[in-house]
Amino acid sequence: MNQFNKEIAEALLKNDNLTEVFRGQLETTLNMLLESELTAVLGYDPYVRTNIDNYRNGEYTRRLDTQFGQINVRVPRDRKGEFSQNLIQPYTRRLDPLETTIIHLYEKGITTREIADLIEKMYGSHYSPTTISNITKIIDEKVTEFHSREISHAQYVCLFLDATYIPLRRDAVQKEAVHIALGITATGEKEILDYTIAPQESNVAWSELLGGLVARGLTDVQLIVADGMTAIQNACETNYPQAKFQRCLVHINRNIMGKVRVSDRKEVADDFKEIHQVKTLAEGQTKIQNFIDKWQKKYSRMTAMLQKTEHLLTFLYFPPAIRSTIYSTNIIESFNKQLKRKTKAKEQFPNEEALDRFLVTQMIEYNNKKTGKSHRGFKQCQDTLESMF
Repeated sequence: MNQFNKEIAEALLKNDNLTEVFRGQLETTLNMLLESELTAVLGYDPYVRTNIDNYRNGEYTRRLDTQFGQINVRVPRDRKGEFSQNLIQPYTRRLDPLETTIIHLYEKGITTREIADLIEKMYGSHYSPTTISNITKIIDEKVTEFHSREISHAQYVCLFLDATYIPLRRDAVQKEAVHIALGITATGEKEILDYTIAPQESNVAWSELLGGLVARGLTDVQLIVADGMTAIQNACETNYPQAKFQRCLVHINRNIMGKVRVSDRKEVADDFKEIHQVKTLAEGQTKIQNFIDKWQKKYSRMTAMLQKTEHLLTFLYFPPAIRSTIYSTNIIESFNKQLKRKTKAKEQFPNEEALDRFLVTQMIEYNNKKTGKSHRGFKQCQDTLESMF
């Protein structure tokens, strides 16, 4: 039994904390490895007499925070200053497991102050929220890469657009619009393509986002699904004039429900539901007209929303297997709900850079999970969808 195993056995017998055993072993091991590095450079062991003109010249101590607590590492020196150890990165105060833990917690939406408290409880190392925030700046490179990367496919069957509002501090705290684009290929693979932040949802922000996608290689889109805001439609027509447009029927349904009495809502909802369950364009137009005829006298303002059917039934031009996915923005709203759930813990983001870091980690995690997976219905009609380009 080696010394390390003996120490573990003794700690178990005495019911001592094993963390201290591991901390001590890690400290001893690192110091031995550093000494071995210098021996390899000099070519002789410590205390050995030699005629070589370069020799050991003391050491200096570095304190490192690890998952087992703080350790003192003795970094040896040589007389000529030629030795440069490779074991520990210059200027670092933390070993990777702790840094990785901090970043992972940040990705999960936990606030920097909460992370500082958790790290102190878990590892016995105190970090101020500012220090934690500085650690998470490692993600800044990911932010830059995410916004500048080449889009993985030149053609996407569907592009879903939606904005969600998240509290952000500039001079004061206000909710700002995060404009998000999600694409689905002919094989059914989903990907968050990009996002942009602006004080309010606007044509300028959507144009910037879509123009960036065009510039980075997304040249062809068959269908864009979004709510009926003029700002979105104008940006879509400018950047993807060949794409068809589908107004989100779920958004329309919500607007309709806000214009009818509570006593009528179930019947109105049932009637409206029939519209997105139709099989043909002619059937859909008939259902819309029947809906208008039935409710126009009682709710003229509500039915006026359906007078223009131009973008309400676009999903019917696509194979039946994917229609349940493309008549609404539910697929991207589901992702936005995840963002909202995780941002509740933060209450607000102190600046746009902090919000960027949070958003990109969430989007990369989503994309990694969806890579290689096909959304329901798309594989069944892949050949048809590809032939539409």
